[in-house]
Amino acid sequence: MGPDIHRNISNQTLKSFNGYAKNYSTRPELRIRQIWRNADAVCFDVDSTVCKDEAIDELAAYLGKGAEVATCTQRAMNGSMSFREALRLRLEVMQPKLFEVRKYAETHEIALTPGIIELVESLHNRGTDVYLVSGGFRPLIIPVAQRLGIPISRIYANEILYHEDGNYAGFDINELTSDSGDQQIGKAGVCGLLKKLHGYSKLVMIGDGATDVEACPPADAFIGFGGNQVREAVRQQASWYVYDFETLNSELDNIE
Repeated sequence: MGPDIHRNISNQTLKSFNGYAKNYSTRPELRIRQIWRNADAVCFDVDSTVCKDEAIDELAAYLGKGAEVATCTQRAMNGSMSFREALRLRLEVMQPKLFEVRKYAETHEIALTPGIIELVESLHNRGTDVYLVSGGFRPLIIPVAQRLGIPISRIYANEILYHEDGNYAGFDINELTSDSGDQQIGKAGVCGLLKKLHGYSKLVMIGDGATDVEACPPADAFIGFGGNQVREAVRQQASWYVYDFETLNSELDNIE
């Protein structure tokens, strides 16, 4: 057997191995895509996913506390405090009054991410239940849900509490989204609750942040979204990471 035959056999073996390795590496993504095409429920994060902006930052700027809240956010991002502690700290800085939050919700222009209206419509047409699951505030998310045709009952978010005079009094710590860190709370807690209540077998969580990654499991699949903010840690943990909603909409029609 001459050297050329050995070289050909080696090349064929290498090609076969490379093909197998490529196929193996994409198996997790293929599994996520299959679940996505057959999802019976989809939970969307809101800030930097369904919407382009971060509502808490926008509200802070509206209240003239943008710089102070940004500093709090930076402290929270370094992992030195829990989600609940970070939420409490930022709200204490803002001290939002009831009339201010209502006025902001009424006047703030909703900045939806391109393609989300069409994607939610496609999911609804397929009979897929759509939820908005956010660490933000329900009064600011209700207008978003209304724009997307999502029932208000399918919003899971935080609730600000007020004194009788309308001044800030805290936030409802009984909301699952008021904390994160294990499967009993946060977005993981919401996904687990939805599966228990409705018997979903293919529930998908879509979002840009670490609290979205935490939701899977109990969510059956997580899809990372980088259309507004690319968070490298999330991108690396996501078996399927997309940069626009058109990709997800197109995949719904994939019959493979």
